[in-house]
Amino acid sequence: MTNRLKLVTWNINSVRLRMPIVEQLIEEVAPDVICLQETKCPDANFPEKAFRAAGYEHMAINGQKGYHGVATLSKLPLSNVEKRDFCNVGDSRHVAVDVPFNGSALRVHNFYVPAGGDEPDRDKNDKFGHKLDFLGEMQEWLQGTETAKPAVLVGDLNVAPYEHDVWSHKKLLKVVSHTPIETELFENVRETGGWLDAMRQFTPMEEKLYTWWSYRAKDWSAADKGRRLDHVWVSEPASSHIKSTEVLRDARGWEKPSDHAPVVAVFEA
Repeated sequence: MTNRLKLVTWNINSVRLRMPIVEQLIEEVAPDVICLQETKCPDANFPEKAFRAAGYEHMAINGQKGYHGVATLSKLPLSNVEKRDFCNVGDSRHVAVDVPFNGSALRVHNFYVPAGGDEPDRDKNDKFGHKLDFLGEMQEWLQGTETAKPAVLVGDLNVAPYEHDVWSHKKLLKVVSHTPIETELFENVRETGGWLDAMRQFTPMEEKLYTWWSYRAKDWSAADKGRRLDHVWVSEPASSHIKSTEVLRDARGWEKPSDHAPVVAVFEA
């Protein structure tokens, strides 16, 4: 029986390019389950051999050439694999699996929500409209029977919802990822489904919390102009089992890094 589960979620920004730092993460953190986003490769080119060599025999992959892509890798058997196509555009942005936990299963949703482009106006920017529609479909689906079971939703959700999820609330109010229309819809998705924001359970609202730092900064750490774009949500039946979350900030400074840092979540029965 699996009574303790360590899960990592990470927008890796090309899994083949950054496999060395994925292997570094595995060596240093030893997660049971790894949820990757923006893998940027079709399923046939996914580095399965490297993951199997590292002990991750079980995989649920939803990829496409050059863009998007999600993958869930596990030391534990996976079942009930589901790949949902949001907005009927054929993008690879979601995969869900059941992972053995506490004598039953934990449903793990792995998401890569559209970034939304640069202009926060759906009439001027189709990408922003797509993002809002994607979130709307999430809200419609991720409630009721989907959240009545122990479940965790992780990934790069591309919204920083709260004041201290960004380096400057005032300066980013008109910047995509922190605009009021996005943050309100994002909270509606979470609240409609009864999801708990696990990361904010362990980091008070008044404290800054980031998972992403732009490549554009010459010294990303010194500038520290971050945003919390990566999230860990848990359903009410799983809320008593989440014991900790941690952003691995140091990984943003590893060799040839992603612009996102991994987030670790620990569950215990």
